[in-house]
Amino acid sequence: MKNNKIGMVSLGCAKNLVNSEQMMYLLSEAGFEVTGETDGANVVVLNTCGFIESAKMEAIETIIELGEAKKAGRFNKLIVAGCLAQRYKDEIFAEMPEIDGLIGVGSFGEIVTAVRALLDGGEKPALFGDINAPLEETGRLLTSSPAWTYLKIAEGCDNRCAFCAIPDIRGRFRSRPMENIVREAAELTARGVRELIIVAQDSTRYGLDLYDKRSLTELLKRLCDIEDLKWLRLHYLYPHEMDDELIDLIAENDKILKYLDIPIQHISDGVLAKMRRRGTSGEIRDLISRLRSRIPGVVIRTSVITGLPGEGEREFEELCDFLREAKIERAGVFPYSPEEGTPAAEMVRADEETAMRRAELLADIQARVLDEFNESRIGQTMPVLIEGHNGVHYYGRSYAESPDVDGYVLVSGDNIRINEFVQVRIIRTQDGEPLGEVI
Repeated sequence: MKNNKIGMVSLGCAKNLVNSEQMMYLLSEAGFEVTGETDGANVVVLNTCGFIESAKMEAIETIIELGEAKKAGRFNKLIVAGCLAQRYKDEIFAEMPEIDGLIGVGSFGEIVTAVRALLDGGEKPALFGDINAPLEETGRLLTSSPAWTYLKIAEGCDNRCAFCAIPDIRGRFRSRPMENIVREAAELTARGVRELIIVAQDSTRYGLDLYDKRSLTELLKRLCDIEDLKWLRLHYLYPHEMDDELIDLIAENDKILKYLDIPIQHISDGVLAKMRRRGTSGEIRDLISRLRSRIPGVVIRTSVITGLPGEGEREFEELCDFLREAKIERAGVFPYSPEEGTPAAEMVRADEETAMRRAELLADIQARVLDEFNESRIGQTMPVLIEGHNGVHYYGRSYAESPDVDGYVLVSGDNIRINEFVQVRIIRTQDGEPLGEVI
């Protein structure tokens, strides 16, 4: 093999990163040299996101940039994989001739076939397997950190929210068998991983398709039995599916971090109904109240969207008031992005400028909530997983910071080891982030 170097570029969410790591593993097992560098590669694989406008634009801009690099002779061939390829498979070759091959979300396991087809000089491969097929169990080359990584427990979505195209891109909800997840978790911890971050489009739905019941609680119990696993972090818990058994387990088990990512998208009953979100404003408020009372110190993360169909000034003010009152510690705020093919795209909605202005106002409210939360942590002592040094301080994450979406705890001290836990006492805030000292 004259040049067996493959460059991998991954865009989008944590779930997409897992797919990229699986493709890297398959290529490595097939004898290719896999790297995150594109220069000098024979083939570059770009794994894309494509379910909202900003993600699509990032993917398209990256394709154009890579196309220019290919034209300049910095690498030879370009394969585009993932959500953008899946969503626009009928148009993308014609509109972007710099692409040499396509892989849909149902064909990540065929990456070696696609690469070899290009290297053999055949026709441009376009592989689009069944997006509703059971998940392939594949190894991974970890790219996140030696100490933490994501653990995907399911793929696809059955919720069919009116604003979301994911079910059409990623297929129906499919859970991985529990024994496969536990086996992967044990293998990861044996390699030194100490924090596993549970991800799926809807983690609380786990097991419903395989076991005819929601089985996240049972899965978490089995994962917590892994001796070397220190932290389990839960993402994407839908509010209407969090029952008392799950809440009690989170409260009682020290391995499950008291940090819960619960996307609500809005708080107005009218907007929630229009967007086909299950659950009501009252149920969301009640859940947050129960979590606060039953899980001391719980940190809640959510996502909210401004400018959705049905959101007028009254509904927006209700959302503002809710964030002020609930004091949700962390929130991702996004202006609504109408997506073709979704019911919401055909509904009357606020214009783009209004949605953006509202998002900025919410971000200001949330910044004040976060500042109050960080100030309240002064004097507390907690374990921090150290991730690096910025030239002045070490930095890491406590239970209250999730990778990629939250900030860091800055840490002063000597002889601190990267990718290890240390006990830190928070002494003040600096530039909006807590700063502590090792004790």
